[in-house]
Amino acid sequence: MEYVDGFLIAVPKKKMAAYKKMAKLGAKVWREHGALDYRECVADDVSWGKRTSFPRAVKQKPSETVIFSYIIYKSRAHRDAVNKKAMKDKRFGKIDFSSMPFDTKRMIYGGFKTIVT
Repeated sequence: MEYVDGFLIAVPKKKMAAYKKMAKLGAKVWREHGALDYRECVADDVSWGKRTSFPRAVKQKPSETVIFSYIIYKSRAHRDAVNKKAMKDKRFGKIDFSSMPFDTKRMIYGGFKTIVT
């Protein structure tokens, strides 16, 4: 059964080039270590809902956009193995979360079992 890691973040529009550069490296590293797919998607048709919405979930500011991303694996065990390798990849260097091109405190993420493909 496939397994998916999903992420939702708000990225400042002025930092999109830096984010895209980071995301391209992430895609390369995760795929090289075995991820089946890696996608980074920028909001195009999302609006503020009265109670819930993607922008509300990440407390989007007017100067930001929402990014939804996901990585697909063969299984949770496969995900754990791929993530272990990816996190040790030297191309990332030492990760400094304070220098990320987005606010990591507002990132929403989790792992999901696939029920329909």
